[in-house]
Amino acid sequence: MDREKLKNAIKEAMEKSKDRKFLESVEMAINLKNIDLSNPQNRIDEDIMLPHGTGKPRKIAVFAKGETALKAKEGGADLVITPEEIDELAKDKKKAKKLAEEFHFFLAEAPLMPDIGRKLGPILGPRGKMPTPVPPLSDPTTLIQRLKKSVKIRSRDKPVIHTLIGTKDMDVDTLTENAEEILKRVSSRLQDPDQNIRSIYVKTTMGPAVKVV
Repeated sequence: MDREKLKNAIKEAMEKSKDRKFLESVEMAINLKNIDLSNPQNRIDEDIMLPHGTGKPRKIAVFAKGETALKAKEGGADLVITPEEIDELAKDKKKAKKLAEEFHFFLAEAPLMPDIGRKLGPILGPRGKMPTPVPPLSDPTTLIQRLKKSVKIRSRDKPVIHTLIGTKDMDVDTLTENAEEILKRVSSRLQDPDQNIRSIYVKTTMGPAVKVV
């Protein structure tokens, strides 16, 4: 990817965006081609840590008990969910769906994963929110802090990836480096990036889309 093309497109998208009463996100759309996405092995589903973070808080929830729960709270988790609360969420689908929408990432002590899969999998799975397992009694702080700066990219069965690259108050070079990290990771998952990427666009939340390639 030509860095100047990417940087100029982001700059243009920022300039074309009108002032709003809220902080707009800066987003990127990667349109794919020549990939059979009906085959799950060809789909992309990854968490990517951005060099400069997302510019907006990422909410992290952790399924844990005991010492791991305490370490998760100290390590910056926004919510700790106990094993008992898994049953409560399974019975209250509305509450479980709200939780899945509110939090960007989930972690869970590995022994809790089968229970979470059975009881909450139908809600978390389709949203790409199944927890990342952590070993029992381990300190999840490093992973929590990493996810605070991360975005999730998913192609699912549609040939397009929409992702956040930052916010409008970030400078163009910072946004460019974030976008480059995402493109590097996406390209690494494609057999032939030149043939598998149809086009790339950038835009602010309410602004017009600007074509990169």
